[in-house]
Amino acid sequence: MLKPAKLTSKNFLSNLDVSLEELSNIFDLAGQFKSKSLKVGFYNKVLGLIFDKSSTRTRVSFQVAMSRIGGTTIDLNPGTSQIGRGEPIKDTARVLSRYCDILAIRTFHHSDLEEYARWSSKPVVNALTDLEHPCQALADYLTILEEFKSFDQVTLSYIGDGNNVANSLILCGALLGINLRIATPKGFEPKPEILSKALQIHKNPSKLLITNDVYEAVKGSNVIYTDVWASMGEEDESESKANQFKGFTVGTEVLSAANKDAIVLHCLPAYRGKEISNEVFESKASRIFQQAENRLYTQQALLASILT
Repeated sequence: MLKPAKLTSKNFLSNLDVSLEELSNIFDLAGQFKSKSLKVGFYNKVLGLIFDKSSTRTRVSFQVAMSRIGGTTIDLNPGTSQIGRGEPIKDTARVLSRYCDILAIRTFHHSDLEEYARWSSKPVVNALTDLEHPCQALADYLTILEEFKSFDQVTLSYIGDGNNVANSLILCGALLGINLRIATPKGFEPKPEILSKALQIHKNPSKLLITNDVYEAVKGSNVIYTDVWASMGEEDESESKANQFKGFTVGTEVLSAANKDAIVLHCLPAYRGKEISNEVFESKASRIFQQAENRLYTQQALLASILT
């Protein structure tokens, strides 16, 4: 039985903060937590949550994960703490890292997360920024691994906005060497710096395709992944994006262009009739709720690996 091993990096701000071996260990540990074959006891360890953005799955899965490995969680609401009154991040980080053993932070600017990590004496985990959502990618790839047993012959197609979720799929996928295709409308491609990092890691750059053609992306694919078109903080762009993203809905025609064994993923919340049709969301190809459940197990594995 595999036991948690200390990660080389103190913080988990990006999927690139772990090696391929460490990533594989996280998947193995998550599987053991899921099967209830592994128990650990991080008693008296405290996780501090700082969420500047709303959250359901990330917040709850972190709280439950910490509880299941024996620790406790403090949920620090910026609206009811000095954080919301403009206290400098460097001050907040230096204080909270004297109380907590680890911090999970969801914020807008990735630079703010890096500032927390710079000043905190304890590990900092990225619970989502505008640039990356690495914990989501852990659950995504665990779900794919459970379905296909290996990444060797898997092609993942992401359809939609080149956002933080897409960025993390790209970076984590580069570590795993997966065939990855990203289809976005023109002007919504992933950030060049993300693509540059991924191409430096990929042993075979041809495994990463960026296109504006949905059907080029999904042809023969094993996994179709989509996300909301307007991310948190972009609500005022929802209507304009609905027009710009016409043709990028994952519906039955898009699904039928993939392999017959293709599965569908969505990180939730989902807006049926926009980025995904209700028929596909509720179809037998959907692994969306298995994917959401896996947030718990991968975060148990991540927390245990950091706190060991």
